[in-house]
Amino acid sequence: MIKPMKKKIVALTALLAGFSMPALAGEAEVKKALEPTVGKVEKISKSPIAGLWEVAVDGQIFYADDKGNYLLAGNLIEIKTGKNLTAERQFAALPLELAVKQVRGTGKNVLVTFEDPNCGYCKKLAKELQSVKNLTLYTFLYPVLGEDSTEKSKMIWCSADKAKAWNDWMINGKAPTAAPPKCSTAGLDKSIELGRKLRINGTPAMFFTTGERVGGYIPATEIEKRFNGRDS
Repeated sequence: MIKPMKKKIVALTALLAGFSMPALAGEAEVKKALEPTVGKVEKISKSPIAGLWEVAVDGQIFYADDKGNYLLAGNLIEIKTGKNLTAERQFAALPLELAVKQVRGTGKNVLVTFEDPNCGYCKKLAKELQSVKNLTLYTFLYPVLGEDSTEKSKMIWCSADKAKAWNDWMINGKAPTAAPPKCSTAGLDKSIELGRKLRINGTPAMFFTTGERVGGYIPATEIEKRFNGRDS
């Protein structure tokens, strides 16, 4: 997992090299040059480093040189602050409109989770998060434990109050009601596709605004330490 960079700067590593192309300068040209090799470029913009472009491909962020000759994979660190700019950008790019949103108190502490409704540790996490104050919680429904998980996720997604239906099930054990026949689950499908792009293989998976990613359960006390800017 990625932690706030207080200990060691992770060097960028060369992922792809050897393109043979003329000098390029524009966004469209760099995108056109890269796509035959890396696939669809979802977004491209100038990075904080002169001559490097930030490139989003399949949910991941890479960096391309201004001539389109090299693609770099790794974390871009701002030395002065220790911020992991790559991880922060990946967090900012999450389509939070697809998540079940809950706000408690001021909501200043933001946490994103990917969870399966039949995951035991997800249920434990849901109960523990009730004690975390001033929380904005975004939960992506991510059924990976079989057909029943998919059906329950559809029921929750189609509920008039998704957050209530989620908590009723995860915390109180009250099963959600059947999804209406005409309910569209396109948003749920997009959440599942997103989880696969992010290579989430188990639940819960957590993302913090610093870009730190935690695969698996951690108690509320450890989550609060991260909100307070402290290592676990």
